[in-house]
Amino acid sequence: MKKSEFAFSLALIPIDFAMLVLAAISAYYLRFADVTTGIRPVIFNFDISNYLKIVLFVAFIWIVMFAISGLYQIKGPQKLAKEIYKVITACSLGLVVIVIYIFFKRELFNSRFIVLAAWIFSIFYVSFARIFVRWLQRALFRHGIGVHKIILVGYSKTADSLVYEFFSRANSGFEVVKRVRDFSLETAQEVDEFIKSYEAGATQNSDNIIDEIIQADPNLSKAEILRLYDFANDHHLTFKYVADLLDVKVLRTEVGDIAGIPVAEVKRTTLEGWGAISKRIFDIIVSGILIVLLSPIILLTMIIIKIDSRGPIFFSRRDDGSFLYRVGQGGRPFKYFKFRSMIPGSDSMRYKELADRNLRADGPMVKIKDDPRVTRFGRFIRRWSIDELSELFLVFIGRMSLVGPRPHLPEEVAKYEQHHRKTLTIKPGITGLAQVSGRSDLAFEEEVKLDVYYIENWSLLLDLGILLKTPLAVIRHRGAE
Repeated sequence: MKKSEFAFSLALIPIDFAMLVLAAISAYYLRFADVTTGIRPVIFNFDISNYLKIVLFVAFIWIVMFAISGLYQIKGPQKLAKEIYKVITACSLGLVVIVIYIFFKRELFNSRFIVLAAWIFSIFYVSFARIFVRWLQRALFRHGIGVHKIILVGYSKTADSLVYEFFSRANSGFEVVKRVRDFSLETAQEVDEFIKSYEAGATQNSDNIIDEIIQADPNLSKAEILRLYDFANDHHLTFKYVADLLDVKVLRTEVGDIAGIPVAEVKRTTLEGWGAISKRIFDIIVSGILIVLLSPIILLTMIIIKIDSRGPIFFSRRDDGSFLYRVGQGGRPFKYFKFRSMIPGSDSMRYKELADRNLRADGPMVKIKDDPRVTRFGRFIRRWSIDELSELFLVFIGRMSLVGPRPHLPEEVAKYEQHHRKTLTIKPGITGLAQVSGRSDLAFEEEVKLDVYYIENWSLLLDLGILLKTPLAVIRHRGAE
């Protein structure tokens, strides 16, 4: 998701709201204008202050209908005609709701003229605003802002048409940064090196990254297509393909068109666009509330850690003094910390002296049985997962989420098999489906399957259910901690 796409989609909400209010006010004053009253005199008294109260409420309801109609979806460049059609449909749906309400509450409006005029003005004003916003967005495309960087696979006529469309229209919102003929093993290695080189020096929030990879050659073999699909997942790229060319099963696709060519997009997760925004808002609100509610426990934990053993309160550095990192969304590392539960300078022992005590030999994870490094109080806060309460601050600042796959160390992620990397699609979480399903006694492969299921079937309701189950999972405390 480009920052500019997020900004434009977010800005559309107050703009649409203002246009709806303006439409209602225009309809009101048109009804009381001399030209209108001369044709049909006003035989009712409708105070403007009461009218505005109703208008604000109705405008809010219409915004909800706009959202349901898909007018705030965050995606790449869209066809303006299709967007205007959605505006007309959403406004008409809003009109139907008002008419039904008037039918049961006749005193709401005394003028059918105002209702119909407001509907017409709404379509006109909202459409005009959308045209302006999209014009501004396409103007920014000409300067390279918000443009989707694409790797195109194929040298077919279809691929040529796409390249011509993107090159000839500077405001298309797409730029082909590399094109390859096939997707053999050698080509995959070439593209991998190109991505690393292209994105070198790009920051986490930079737009200077590859966004999509499009398969546009019907002559690719099934093995190449599968390799291409896995490559896109592995590198966290949006995967698109010319319709009917992909002979593999995917969970979610969305078909659109570019230059008149039907192109399907494989959806990695429902946590895209407004799903990601709603989850982020949920994280900020809930983590903020939990930080306040649990602040006495957090402060008490900090004091006892300092009294119980020598060393820092937080475990935030490795034995060599370097910062502690965990791997987050998109495979990007972030600085991590939690309450210290071990003797300082003993972290690396897990790979050396204590390697034979590892309980997670089934995967890349390391978890030590009867860990001698743990302090007295450390054993207590691990038992009740109090050491992870500090992660609430990481959630609040956006490095983690309340619910998601657990974040792992870079050296652990380096040992991932290809299908394990699907868990890096979203932000890591304090708790997750795997944690409430079995805590630490789940095999790593089972944990990955649950995390992937969560990614592909996310909803706020699922998040809420996992959060409510987490305290019970901590109390039951299955397996060794």
